[in-house]
Amino acid sequence: MNTKKYIFVTGGVVSSLGKGVASASIGNLLESAGFKINFLKLDPYLNIDPGTMNPFEHGEVFVTNDGAETDLDLGHYERFTSVKMSRKNNLTSGLVYTEVTQKERNGDYLGQTVQVIPHLTNHIQEKIFDLPGDIIICEVGGTVGDIESLPFLEAIRQVRLKRGPENALFIHMTSVPIISSNKEVKTKPTQHSVKELLSIGIQPDILMCRCEVLLSKEHTQKISLFTNVEQKRVISVPDVDFIYRVPQVLYEQHLHSLIIDSLKLDKKRVSLKNWNQIIDLHDSAKEVLNVAIVGKYTSFNDAYKSLHEALIHAATALNIKLNLVPQNSELILNDPSALDSFHVVIIPGGFGVRGTEGKIKTIQYCRENNVPTIGICMGMQLMLIEYFKNALGFKNATSTEYDEDTDTPIFHMIEMLGNTPIAATSRKKGGTLRLGGSNIFIEESSNVSKIYDSTHCSERHRHRYEFNMDYKQHLDGQELKIVGVAKNDPELVELVEIASHNWFIGCQFHPELKSTLREPHPIFVSLLRAGLRFKGV
Repeated sequence: MNTKKYIFVTGGVVSSLGKGVASASIGNLLESAGFKINFLKLDPYLNIDPGTMNPFEHGEVFVTNDGAETDLDLGHYERFTSVKMSRKNNLTSGLVYTEVTQKERNGDYLGQTVQVIPHLTNHIQEKIFDLPGDIIICEVGGTVGDIESLPFLEAIRQVRLKRGPENALFIHMTSVPIISSNKEVKTKPTQHSVKELLSIGIQPDILMCRCEVLLSKEHTQKISLFTNVEQKRVISVPDVDFIYRVPQVLYEQHLHSLIIDSLKLDKKRVSLKNWNQIIDLHDSAKEVLNVAIVGKYTSFNDAYKSLHEALIHAATALNIKLNLVPQNSELILNDPSALDSFHVVIIPGGFGVRGTEGKIKTIQYCRENNVPTIGICMGMQLMLIEYFKNALGFKNATSTEYDEDTDTPIFHMIEMLGNTPIAATSRKKGGTLRLGGSNIFIEESSNVSKIYDSTHCSERHRHRYEFNMDYKQHLDGQELKIVGVAKNDPELVELVEIASHNWFIGCQFHPELKSTLREPHPIFVSLLRAGLRFKGV
């Protein structure tokens, strides 16, 4: 392919329509045909990245291997395709304004009056054009009509003008609601959304209509008439019970063919054979495991999005179903018996002291009752704190994250040199995280080494506190052992386990960030297998 192609995915009517899954599914179809694809998420908010945003505000922060804190949609891109994301794949308004302003301060604009057009829009286009790949799928966050997204929409409008209609395709996703009282399908919101898009100079080539069910020919004809989009290019995206079905839904409506024809791509056969086999495995599962996720963001599923998906990947590989139940850690503190019905318990990552006592109570219950348990990031830290408190008698054991004046700092803050932790000290909390991938050495005789079938692995991190090695000697000869450390710094604890337990492992990294449907993470596969044994299967 001599000329790079661009697919721009925008959204209208309401937010959270699923543009990320739709974009990832488009990538899945095109990659299945052998095209080299890549992604870019354009986020209109003024934060530099979502790293300091509350999960209730933005959902999960997805971390790339090069240490970028990004939008959760980048997780979808990785889970649906083989492409690995980097900091180049997420661009926010905050970052655009920062970089353009810095250019102005450096004199790059030679005294010009710096404006949204052309300076801001040109900068956005530079980022779009800079990405490697034959086909770039660019998702614009937010909703058409939002003030903050206008520079991005203007930038992509100009891309089409500069590169030509055969090299730039506009896909617009809208909501087609059904009125509950009379079950009437309403197309008017889609009409208004396209009108809004037209007002800024963008005529969508394809419409993806989010709806409860597949739209009838009558409805797609009406939408086509009022939006100036061919009827065959009005695609239904109905609700599905399993998000990995979306590529199948789009394939059945020949979306891949429409894209290939519009962009004048080489005709290639799209085959979802392998993908379909995985979906069939998921559908045929009958055995059910009850899995508790004990945290403090349990009322908002997107806060643990990658974790939920990683568990589903592992369950699919094992041909089992999961009953994933969020458990508020603050409620567990008063009633640990709420965990009695679970076969697997997960203590996910998080920040701050709220909810930690309930998590410690959960860990103690699971450790003493042989319940298969994983502690991830903060979860691993609380595993060690619980052990020091209840098994070793250090009643004041804690982290300086929860009590800066503690006399028993089992965990303390790390100092960073770039992305490399170099020592423990007190630092401001902005920008001090240990982020991204790093290599890990695993003790050869450990259970974890059997899970990985290796004494080495590479995993992604997002944390600020590390185990205080002054307390390492107290673990000598104990059941809970350190079995993994950073390869470049053995002072950094990565993995702990109790070998005699049914399954009790803590990891400082986030294994869920590397799991995909095609390649489920071995830690979660092993954990669910232990859950089956615990259930007696």
